[in-house]
Amino acid sequence: MRNNSEARKAGAQRTRMRRRRKQNKSAVLCISLIAMLLLGVMTVQNLSLYSKRQSYQAREEELQTQLESEEQRQIEMEEYKEYVTTEEYIEQTAKSKLGLVYPNEIIFKEKEEED
Repeated sequence: MRNNSEARKAGAQRTRMRRRRKQNKSAVLCISLIAMLLLGVMTVQNLSLYSKRQSYQAREEELQTQLESEEQRQIEMEEYKEYVTTEEYIEQTAKSKLGLVYPNEIIFKEKEEED
């Protein structure tokens, strides 16, 4: 009888060990799947961030070009502002737009050809 009860105990113990191994395999499989899922999600997020970074860099370069263009335009405007206050500009405007001349100047006009 002793052998029978010992055999039963040993059989029950083997059954418990099998269940534990099976449970351990299931737990490892679940953890592995979760880890792979997290890795996949992180990869997708990383690609998304990389794409956004590229678009932001392109936008930054575009804005930098615009900034340089506007700075150059500002310099030109300052130069034009200084030129407008000169005597040369005033004379040129008076001659071209108003037709004014100095008293001792002679004006030559081209004769229009008749067909």
